[in-house]
Amino acid sequence: MASNSSFDVTTGVDFNEVQNAVTQATKEITQRYDFKGLKVSIELNEKDKKIVLAAPDEYKLTAIWEVLQSKMARRQVPLKNLKPGKIESAASASVRQEVAIQDGLTSEMARDIVRVLKDAKLKKVQSSIQGDTVRVSSPSKDDLQGVMALLRQQDFEVELKFENFRSN
Repeated sequence: MASNSSFDVTTGVDFNEVQNAVTQATKEITQRYDFKGLKVSIELNEKDKKIVLAAPDEYKLTAIWEVLQSKMARRQVPLKNLKPGKIESAASASVRQEVAIQDGLTSEMARDIVRVLKDAKLKKVQSSIQGDTVRVSSPSKDDLQGVMALLRQQDFEVELKFENFRSN
């Protein structure tokens, strides 16, 4: 019997790196001259998987977002997995913005990945949705590498990770 190889397609961020990036961005903002004496904040809520930015106006909020993005990029946190929401008015003439962190595939994204693989009509390749991951298996490791190349060419609006390579 031929052995089957498989891997999982998923997405996510390292929350330790996100925490470090938020800490560094907060430190930089508190030291910057243009933010002296202003009420600005960056708060990470790991449980809800979001970051809340607060500033006195949209211009300052945009500057905070740019600093945070640079810190995230430097720490290899995929920026595609950060989904900024609308800028909302908050108390005392300030503005705030929630940035959702995409950690794990949504069921819709998982279905899209499986659909792309089915549309490619790859013979010996099976895919199955398992929670927030998609397991792809095939007897041929070359086919699996082709699947990875195919998925990298698509735009799923998040950075895909290929994990748990196994050969049975």
